[in-house]
Amino acid sequence: MRRMQRPGSVVASLGLAGLLVWCAAPTWPQTTALVKVDGSSTVFPITEAVAEEFQKTARGAVRVTVGISGTGGGFKKFCRGETDIQDASRPIQSGEMEVCRTNGVSYIELPIAFDALTIAVSPQATWVDHFTLDELKRIWEPSAQGRVMKWSQVRPTWPDLPLKLFGAGADSGTFDYFTEAVVGKAKASRGDYTASEDDNTLVQGISHDKQALGYVPYAYFEPNQQRLKAIAIDGGKGPVLPSRVTVENGTYQPLSRPLFIYVNAKAAERSEVKRFVEFYLAQTATLAPQVKYVPLPAQAYELALAHFRNGKVGTAFQGTSTIGIKIEELLRREATL
Repeated sequence: MRRMQRPGSVVASLGLAGLLVWCAAPTWPQTTALVKVDGSSTVFPITEAVAEEFQKTARGAVRVTVGISGTGGGFKKFCRGETDIQDASRPIQSGEMEVCRTNGVSYIELPIAFDALTIAVSPQATWVDHFTLDELKRIWEPSAQGRVMKWSQVRPTWPDLPLKLFGAGADSGTFDYFTEAVVGKAKASRGDYTASEDDNTLVQGISHDKQALGYVPYAYFEPNQQRLKAIAIDGGKGPVLPSRVTVENGTYQPLSRPLFIYVNAKAAERSEVKRFVEFYLAQTATLAPQVKYVPLPAQAYELALAHFRNGKVGTAFQGTSTIGIKIEELLRREATL
């Protein structure tokens, strides 16, 4: 940022006293540069934490705005060139890639952490401690709408109470991931549930009703453990609860998933965007655990930084799924991008 320069003619006219007054002035007005981020509510806590720390170092020279339009809604803006950085709880999809190509938007894909998508109920739902994947599918598949309406229909030993469902909205990457992982096809879901792109809304709804069942990112479950109960998932090898350990060792499947940011390659040429992304990659290993996500190994951030500095555009997924992907597989894919 260029600061205002004092003209030499003014120096001559003011004399020594005026010069001393000018030197004592703390700062001169400057223009604040803007970095626009939007997208996933799942990734929002990480990006918000990074943005807060970055703006302290920027000393007012850069302002970072972080919106929550959901992964799908955010990609619509990103591929129109309206934002600099896209928060994403899934990789960019084929249709979004095509829109970006049409609009001349190239992007750099940067994995930043892992999430343990959490199945949650109220602590008052004392009858449930785990679900099988088949049970979750029978609850959430499109054919369940208007048919599977009570807990007892899922498991006969459970009470004959209404089943009240809460989940991500259709523009959310969490919705895409959950439906593909549980039902077998992205966006295939019953529609008679309370949907929101705001995970705080889902936390409120689930916690206030003992008949409720929903899914939220781990970062929204962990601070609300007094209000929510996480349910273990049995993917065929016994029930496993979400945690940093079960994500890192690959046993929390298939609801363990990578999180990303996408950087507009043209925007990355601006110094404020470059500084922010480099700061992001340097700080995420520390900040991600603070907002209850699982950081990647150090070599992952080194690889991401190299991709960013080299302007390596594209995606390691090319529209393919990340269901069941583990941290080591993510690294292998990104290394070959």
